[in-house]
Formats: sequence, C-alpha cells, structure tokens
Amino acid sequence: MLPGFDAQCPGSGPFRQPEPEFFPCPHCGEQVEVWTDELQSPCPKCGTETLRPRENLCIDWCPKARECVGSEVYARLKGEQ
Repeated sequence: MLPGFDAQCPGSGPFRQPEPEFFPCPHCGEQVEVWTDELQSPCPKCGTETLRPRENLCIDWCPKARECVGSEVYARLKGEQ
C-alpha cells in the first residue's frame, strides 16, 4: 500500500490502485486513456487534452482527504498545481 492512504477508506481506492478509463476526445473522438488518479490526458491522435468527467470525489467533501490521499495527489486532483 502507498504511504499516506487510509486502508479503511473506500473512497481512496481509485487513488491507491489507479486503473485506466477511456473517454472520447472532444476534438476527434479518439478514445483517450485517463487513469483514475488523473484529471486529464492528451489524445494520442490529435493531442487535445481530454478531461475526465468531474464526479463528486471524496476529496471534495472529506475533511481528511488531503491526509488520506497525500498532498501531491490532493493538489493535482483539486487543480492546485
């Protein structure tokens, strides 16, 4: 397990063990791989940044989120970097 993650917190699972998800590029429609611990990724065909649909993540409401997922991951997912 990665340091900083709370093993009991079910909301931190996608950050503890990231998995790829695929979303259509808004420019060309190509499928773009965006990992569960990322907000966006460039399209392999045209280079357009493809955003993950913003969901209600635990980092949006949990008071221990920064501590649980770690400051770096928290800042990246909140758009602070």
